[in-house]
Amino acid sequence: MMWKGPSMPCNEALRVQAYFDGELDATTAMAVEQHLKVCVECAALYTDLDATRKLVRESAAYHRAGDGLRQSITAMLDRESGQPAKSRRWYAGDHRFLSGLTSGVGATALAATVVFFLAAPPTQNLLVADVTNAHLRSLMSDHLIDVVSSDHHTVKPWFAGHTDVSPPAVDYSKQGFRLVGGRADYVDGHRAAVVVYRHGLHVINVFAWAADGDRLPDAVERNGYHIVFWESGDLVFCAVSDTGESELTELVRLMKETKA
Repeated sequence: MMWKGPSMPCNEALRVQAYFDGELDATTAMAVEQHLKVCVECAALYTDLDATRKLVRESAAYHRAGDGLRQSITAMLDRESGQPAKSRRWYAGDHRFLSGLTSGVGATALAATVVFFLAAPPTQNLLVADVTNAHLRSLMSDHLIDVVSSDHHTVKPWFAGHTDVSPPAVDYSKQGFRLVGGRADYVDGHRAAVVVYRHGLHVINVFAWAADGDRLPDAVERNGYHIVFWESGDLVFCAVSDTGESELTELVRLMKETKA
């Protein structure tokens, strides 16, 4: 979300926007937090961004697209590309579809994109995107783990000093889920704790942040990653991984049975 105010007098404004969108690693994010405490202009920028997001989530209307509209837009896409309807997925998650927004068929592709996002509540779409991006950042930026340990007596106390919550960090090695550590991250505007597991060659990030009463998305698959949300006590949890759906569900079951 880019701020479009009249000016950006502080050089840190762009980093504040990246912090708001959850695009920074934990170390940089903490530096921005400190800057926000002393910079009036950036604090005002963050307040404006937060107010705008809350307004969109609380007030933006959404409507499910009917079958007729879906078929009509799909037919238009087929005429533009020359591909038969039966070979086209409704939503193509690759970059070729997104690049079409700037090509000669931009208007038609944009219409299809709008319908996709109207098909589910905006808040839930944003949350799924946020945790997916946070998971991918952890794999690509060499920032998977801040505290390396398989001992919950080490990982759980570390969270207390670095995140807003301190979730259980239990080693389930006997069940095939090895605790390898934890880190601080940012999800949905919260300073989240992340418990990191390995299941074979697969990394499983389990995010935890303070519950705020919002309805959680159903379990979904996005870009090959399984995502499961649940709530326990005053915490929201979200497990993300490219491991099998049944394996991820088993870890979720184990965690639900674990007392904080």
